[in-house]
Amino acid sequence: MTQTAFITGATSGIGAAAAEAFVGAGWRVVATGRRAERLDALRARLGEEAVHTLAFDVADDAAMAAALDGLPADWQAIDLLVNNAGLALGTKPAQDARMDDWRTMIATNVTGLVALTHRLLPGLIARRGAIINLSSVAATYPYVGGNVYGGTKAFVEQFSLGLRSDLHGTGVRVTSIEPGMVETEFTTVRTGGDQAASDALYRGAEPMTAADIAATMLWVATLPAHLNINRLELMPVSQSFAGFQVARAG
Repeated sequence: MTQTAFITGATSGIGAAAAEAFVGAGWRVVATGRRAERLDALRARLGEEAVHTLAFDVADDAAMAAALDGLPADWQAIDLLVNNAGLALGTKPAQDARMDDWRTMIATNVTGLVALTHRLLPGLIARRGAIINLSSVAATYPYVGGNVYGGTKAFVEQFSLGLRSDLHGTGVRVTSIEPGMVETEFTTVRTGGDQAASDALYRGAEPMTAADIAATMLWVATLPAHLNINRLELMPVSQSFAGFQVARAG
């Protein structure tokens, strides 16, 4: 039987790569995102029989509900939820950050993820399905300017572990995937469209790719049903751990 994955943030980066990887492995994909034209292009490229698209912002609860209510009956049996949609905004320390950016990150990375998960949980339990939540190494390792973004990803990690506990005995698997540096639109979005800043960050670093993370998601999703990967942290070989900061008097 063909399985169905529900992937958020599928208009670019890891989400789009995940849609391609799962379709390539014989899955059907419900692909969601804010940019309808990109979803249309994804569906045209991967096939209308394999991809159904829903255009909505996960931070807009009413739009999410309307989109899910309109999901055709033959696409409603979801075997896997991939909570990939998320973003970082701003690189300034907390005292200089914009409150609007903080609110947007919380609404997308936390509130939207929680609302969608809650909505799809009954079906996932009925089908003994799986949930993959995209967190980040920022959930574990703080850095200057990470503030609320890191906080939201720490929430995703802890929420994933809490789901595992609550879903004990249901057969539903839950995984928090926590990547380090991945070259996508992430930094361009974070810096308000500064492509030069993005290029400078990744130049010469051999970062991971969206396809790398998508392949990891597919591996997790296709493990035997009695295995659960609780947390999975990935970094490119070129990235490791920084030292502690020390402020010195004088």
